[in-house]
Amino acid sequence: MTITQPDLSVFETLESEVRSYCRGWPAVFDRAHGSRMYDEDGHEYLDFFAGAGSLNYGHNNPVLKRALIDYLERDGVTHGLDMSTTAKRAFLESFQNYVLRPRDLPYKVMFPGPTGTNAVESALKLARKVKGREAIVSFTNAFHGMSLGSLAVTGNAFKRAGAGIPLVHGTPMPFDNYFDGQVPDFLWFERLLEDQGSGLNKPAAVIVETVQGEGGINVARPEWLRALADLCERQDMLLIVDDIQMGCGRTGAFFSFEEAGITPDIVTVSKSISGYGLPMALTLFKPELDVWEPGEHNGTFRGNNPAFVTATATLEAYWADGSAMEKQTRSRGEQVEQAMIAIAEENLADVKEYRGRGLVWGMEFHDKERAGRIARRAFELGLLIETSGPESEVVKLLPALTITPDELDEGLTVLARAVRETA
Repeated sequence: MTITQPDLSVFETLESEVRSYCRGWPAVFDRAHGSRMYDEDGHEYLDFFAGAGSLNYGHNNPVLKRALIDYLERDGVTHGLDMSTTAKRAFLESFQNYVLRPRDLPYKVMFPGPTGTNAVESALKLARKVKGREAIVSFTNAFHGMSLGSLAVTGNAFKRAGAGIPLVHGTPMPFDNYFDGQVPDFLWFERLLEDQGSGLNKPAAVIVETVQGEGGINVARPEWLRALADLCERQDMLLIVDDIQMGCGRTGAFFSFEEAGITPDIVTVSKSISGYGLPMALTLFKPELDVWEPGEHNGTFRGNNPAFVTATATLEAYWADGSAMEKQTRSRGEQVEQAMIAIAEENLADVKEYRGRGLVWGMEFHDKERAGRIARRAFELGLLIETSGPESEVVKLLPALTITPDELDEGLTVLARAVRETA
């Protein structure tokens, strides 16, 4: 694909140097539909990033778009703080009927603010309020957000350095397989908890991702998650699962922790909960933890009613019929895995590992700069992919759950070519 140099002058002169994704994808995007984006010169790109997991159902999904347009055309409430609205009621009822009740999950629903880090901040505050302790345990290579509380439980040194102040009250522990299976699970963590001389303050909670997306597509085993849940229960700590990127069907089931058979005390949800890329977040928690005073955690944009509308339409369209969406995602995931196997076999000396669940996959290379070169070459070939991991050493695949098998094959073929041409 031949790409002419777009006019980026206004972005380069007026927009802050903090911009990042646009540096890897030097195009001016104009339209998007399904799994494809188009720049203003008409070039087409297959999207294997899906808004960092915010577009699980594709760009401008026609079912969701119709619901949104109808709502706006009838002058439905757009901004409602935390007022009761028709749109919020419809979402809560659908969420209860299609998500919570079928899974026998007892959660109360909190609207903490429209972003994932809002959900994490409220989860940490609630855990501290309930337990009367300040310490939180997180895991190596975790990512939970960019505001100060969320950043304190994030592992990435580069992102932590941006805080400008000490990030305290958080203690990292080894994530699953951090020691390549040479150390028994939670040996260090449990020893610290039981030793009165360890210096570890009794934690209020443990926060974990079942699959670390930004951390390099590190997949926790179900038995590791079950052991963690058991440890939290024995040691009187709350278990928080951050399902912001891996929830909403990304790993197959609606919640990524379902496979492990655990029920976290608190769950954070955002990104694809609105289904349309509109800002929306939830903090879910067991009813006995609902000790908030009215207005104790507040926010002007908690009531994003257009997001409630598309979220309701998403649940009705994709989750009302039980397991169909989950089965499709698992099938697409097997398709990706077969392509990963073929790429690894073709590049035996270079591929360190591939790993994933559902429709989130990563491929790690011995040459830590290889992933960046592959992403750049893929862009030139019309495929949008990103990198992850502490040194951006992992190629990350995050296509829409609604992608067709043919589109998936097309993108995986481009990926294989990009790997081949960057050797």
